[in-house]
Amino acid sequence: MNELNSRFIIKGGNPLHGKVKVTGAKNSATKIIVASLLTSDECSFYNSPNKISDVIITKEICTHLGSDISFREDKLTIKTGKIKTHKIPSELGNANRIAVLLAGPLLHRTGKAEIPIPGGCKIGSRPVNFHIEGLKKLGCHVENNEFYYILNADTLKGNNIHLDYPSVGATENIIIAATLAKGRTVLTNAAVEPEILDLIKFLQKMGAIIEISTDRKISIEGVDKLTGACHSIIPDRNQAASFACVGLASKGDVFVENAIQDELITFLNTVRRVGGKFEVEDKGIRFYYDGPFKSIAIETNVHPGFMTDWQQPFVILLTQATGISIIHETVYEKRFGYVEALKKMGAEIELYNTCLGGLQCRFANSDYYHSAVIKGPTELKSSEIDIPDLRAGFSYLIAGVIAKGETIVNGAVYIDRGYEDIDAKLRYLGVDIIRA
Repeated sequence: MNELNSRFIIKGGNPLHGKVKVTGAKNSATKIIVASLLTSDECSFYNSPNKISDVIITKEICTHLGSDISFREDKLTIKTGKIKTHKIPSELGNANRIAVLLAGPLLHRTGKAEIPIPGGCKIGSRPVNFHIEGLKKLGCHVENNEFYYILNADTLKGNNIHLDYPSVGATENIIIAATLAKGRTVLTNAAVEPEILDLIKFLQKMGAIIEISTDRKISIEGVDKLTGACHSIIPDRNQAASFACVGLASKGDVFVENAIQDELITFLNTVRRVGGKFEVEDKGIRFYYDGPFKSIAIETNVHPGFMTDWQQPFVILLTQATGISIIHETVYEKRFGYVEALKKMGAEIELYNTCLGGLQCRFANSDYYHSAVIKGPTELKSSEIDIPDLRAGFSYLIAGVIAKGETIVNGAVYIDRGYEDIDAKLRYLGVDIIRA
């Protein structure tokens, strides 16, 4: 069967028990691999999630541009002695959201870049206008046709840049481009996610000068040259939250190895509010069920708020909580596109186009259904469902785990973008799951 049509078949209804290991964060690894192209020296990474498809695609893009990459288990080595082409083909560039981040390395090393214009996304438009405007502020000339952004710059120059919204991707793009720009760049209203701090630590090892101030301000002093460096990728906090939710929702007991408390404080507080139990240990965090779940209200937000990628697995957990729960999504306007399939399984969820929370978000007075009301507890029924995106995909796996009977989840390729060997890991926890 073609991998695009592959699926998971789950026989659910049993609590999970055991230990599961979180791999390196793909949202960190992909950006750090890109940043390595700022130098012609060799860079090495440990705890790299080399089997995750988003990382595989990033390696393919870099190889096309001229990188020499080798990897074994969780180590990856990359050396880009010479850039062979400044153009990223659309079949690679549109496979994920990484291509636009290569603008800085390509501009610094060749003076030009051709980046495919990304299409829409099922969780929202995810426009790159913040990226493009930031690059323009650094002195890049940008044109575009129907399919490509065409960028040119003899020299990038530091500037003051303010983001109207603390976009993670735009923050990363500007930081990468500004490290070798002439002069100082001050980025305000920047995103400060742990993955961005990981990128900054790697760039500092390469020789960059980057300071983080209060109130979301990041200052980058351009340097003349960056060198190779060795770095260990941080564990994936999205995976940690996902495994926590599947363990709790199944009323089980799961130890999540490599889960880091510092990066999960908001998530852990939310687990405690809903009635879930956890114990922080040296090598990870144990999550376990010890009594009924309570309904709560959640608003997603940029870090250090409740992460939008935690929303989908937590919705499944809230279907098992007593009472009415509310989630107000403030990051992506179409993030609840996965809910209809859950309703098909018996979940009682209603969507609203109003801001059901303390914050009035940027989707207020729009037609976007960005608030959800969940009634529980509800016994989910087995079904056949199609995955629309990565994080929704894992929530469907959780639904299949707690539903009695056989659930078929179509579109395994989406989950492979963010989770290595997910079916094997779930089997190790006691899930009856096969990939077909």
